[in-house]
Amino acid sequence: MENVIIVGTGCAGLTAAIYTARANLSPLVLEGRQPGGQLTTTTAVENFPGFPDGVDGPELIMRMHAQAGKFGARFQYGTVEEFEHVGGVNRLRVDGAWLETKALIIASGASPRYIGLDREKELIGHGLTSCATCDGAFYRNVPVCVVGGGDSACEEATFLTRFASKVYLIHRRDSLRASKIMADRVLANPKVEPVWDSAVTAYLTDADGEVRAVKLKNLQTGAESELELKCVFVAIGHEPNTQAFRGKVDTDEAGYLKQSGGTHTNLPGVFAAGDVADHVYRQAITAAGQGCAAAIDAERWLTAQGES
Repeated sequence: MENVIIVGTGCAGLTAAIYTARANLSPLVLEGRQPGGQLTTTTAVENFPGFPDGVDGPELIMRMHAQAGKFGARFQYGTVEEFEHVGGVNRLRVDGAWLETKALIIASGASPRYIGLDREKELIGHGLTSCATCDGAFYRNVPVCVVGGGDSACEEATFLTRFASKVYLIHRRDSLRASKIMADRVLANPKVEPVWDSAVTAYLTDADGEVRAVKLKNLQTGAESELELKCVFVAIGHEPNTQAFRGKVDTDEAGYLKQSGGTHTNLPGVFAAGDVADHVYRQAITAAGQGCAAAIDAERWLTAQGES
């Protein structure tokens, strides 16, 4: 029986690990499909306090991981397949084996959302991706596109100008949803060409099965066209990684965990932190703050139960 199990090793999970470890709770931290979370796909993090010159996302995660380990957090690779809350005990089936814990902090984050077109899954890695920092360097001196209009899409497009000959920014509206500073930066870049009021309706491939173009539909006029390019970078939002907990831990209509009274969920001893519950701010620093809050909530809950 564990005192605390933390699901996820992004900013929320690792901050929770640091705080619960320093409280002598010896947390067990589960690293899922993407250890380190979304921050591992980000090169320059310029807005995390304490790094005036910025910090690479993977480096920031590695530092937090080491800090948690220094205080006694334990790490185990594995993905949560099933969750039960029985008799006040939280049970997790991880890669076929059951683990039990008094307190559970769910910080499993969110995963990139794709468009939902035909053959989409098979094209990932063949001219279709959601991570510019992972794959941008493969597309030097060729045209690419980014689909989306928020901060992430603008960041991806700006990053891709380091490599691509042209970056088309395809958005369903006639203006970007991104913050003004991000929107101004990307639109001022001579390598970026916005494609307004348009949606990608199909991926077109060459004889080798690699993306060669996208089919576009203008949502105002209905006109269709083809845009020649070598890679599509999708940046249209995320899906919370709550599949194993749905139906047992309360979620909203989009699948994000509901919080009440801080980071508490509807189940006693179960807490939520970071992008798995936050669809408003979705920043590294807010995730870290929620990880801290969840750890404190869990420690206080265990104390109230006479468990710590």
